[in-house]
Amino acid sequence: MEKEFTIGQKVRVVAMPPYVKTAEPMPMLRPANLIAIGAEGVVIDRRPGNYWGIRFEKGAFLLDSQYIEAVGS
Repeated sequence: MEKEFTIGQKVRVVAMPPYVKTAEPMPMLRPANLIAIGAEGVVIDRRPGNYWGIRFEKGAFLLDSQYIEAVGS
């Protein structure tokens, strides 16, 4: 089941991927410890492959919907 989010919606990290990808025009792989379980961010866009661009305090990253949930749900 795919999770759907809206642009501007707050989300929370519920599981850690093995690595994170930056949400830049030329994405780069970064260590997953840049964000933590429970970190909250704002959805900035949707990307192909069920990835979501999310702005966190430490930057913007692409996360698959299986690693995030809507805040308040």
